[in-house]
Amino acid sequence: MTTINESVSNAEAARRAKPDQGSPQIDHEFAGLAPRSWKAPIIFTVLTLAGAVVFCLTVDPGSISKVSVRTGTPGIGDVLWSLPSLITLTVMTVIMVAMTAWAWRQAIVRHHITTWYGVGFGLIFVAAFLVWAVSGEDSALQVTALLSGALFLSVPLIFGAMAGAVCEHVGVINVSIEGQLLGGAFLGAVVGSLTQNAWIGLLAAPVAGALVGCLLALFAVRYWVDHIIVGVVLNVLVTGLTNYLFSTVLTANSDVFSIPFALPVVRIPLLADIPVIGTVLFNQSCLVYIMYAVVILLQIMMFHSRWGLRMRACGEHPRAADTVGIKVNRTRVLNTILGGAIAGLGGAFFTLATGLAFGKEMSAGRGYIALAAMILGGWKPKGALLAALLFGFADNLQNALGVVGIGVPSQFMLMAPYLVTILAVAGIVGTVRAPAQEGTAYKG
Repeated sequence: MTTINESVSNAEAARRAKPDQGSPQIDHEFAGLAPRSWKAPIIFTVLTLAGAVVFCLTVDPGSISKVSVRTGTPGIGDVLWSLPSLITLTVMTVIMVAMTAWAWRQAIVRHHITTWYGVGFGLIFVAAFLVWAVSGEDSALQVTALLSGALFLSVPLIFGAMAGAVCEHVGVINVSIEGQLLGGAFLGAVVGSLTQNAWIGLLAAPVAGALVGCLLALFAVRYWVDHIIVGVVLNVLVTGLTNYLFSTVLTANSDVFSIPFALPVVRIPLLADIPVIGTVLFNQSCLVYIMYAVVILLQIMMFHSRWGLRMRACGEHPRAADTVGIKVNRTRVLNTILGGAIAGLGGAFFTLATGLAFGKEMSAGRGYIALAAMILGGWKPKGALLAALLFGFADNLQNALGVVGIGVPSQFMLMAPYLVTILAVAGIVGTVRAPAQEGTAYKG
């Protein structure tokens, strides 16, 4: 254990070493100062100006924004707030201006702007958008339903991000998450229909993902094919295969292969009675509770177990791992298959968790968003969880605001999760570090 620890630490230290020790450039890390980064202040400025122009100048001065929160507590029920739109938006804009000014100051004096500061700014901007969106509408924005739906829609993204983290920490780039999700949705629905049991279908879903993971491991690890090319090809293969089977076998025998079965929704006593968050977190489908367990287990096992240390050693410095007796390629193959199984389990969301029969390309690009969530989360399960929740929230906005009946075109709302993905990943480029040897074949 100590030898592996030292190997991984030495690899990370070597990777961070300065290539030119004689350079007169100031070592900002040694001086206690971070290099100047104008990225966050510029993003804050753009969003603040957009909020000031769009939100404050286009809202009716006398309009009211209605917001409803379901507490889930007996005797309290739903709480309805009627907020004066213009005053509320003005206050939020002033807060964003102050936060933007502070971000510029931090950048000028070379101080680091924490991630949580950016999260706080984002929450205020989103709150301002919601207040503006429901301004003057008769219906109230159901905040609890918005959060609960966001968590539910985040499930495939979270499973996909966990699969990506497992594979990439071991050195394999998993672009085939999309195919693994789609395969899990297909096999879970078919087996669930044949057995007329959603739980058996849930057991079959990770098998499909693991099969795709086997193909990825075969070509990427055994034959040293470029990981990204293999992943894209596998996505096309699974999409074409499932489309063909859907158009032929499933459509011709819909009474056998396309009978929808749903996993039950379970309300956990006591926990579900916690005000506001109880209804959001503990009145969900069984697949959501499985997701909780997977995230917690992976976070612990990756960074606090022998398995996790060996896995990360293969992704950081495979030669050092090999010298202490770790079978690098075997470890990569097994963990790639495990990652595929996790993604396949997430694919069950599209059919078994929602109670729908399988449909063509029903994963709809969620695998690529899951990959972005993993990168945004810094290749860590807890970080990927938060990033996936952000994308799930953006995905659920169209449902929540559609109920209110806002005038924003539905096409723009459908683009929301993808726009958020692009902006989020662009904002963290250069601030997170991937495993040192990901995508690199080990020929030892």
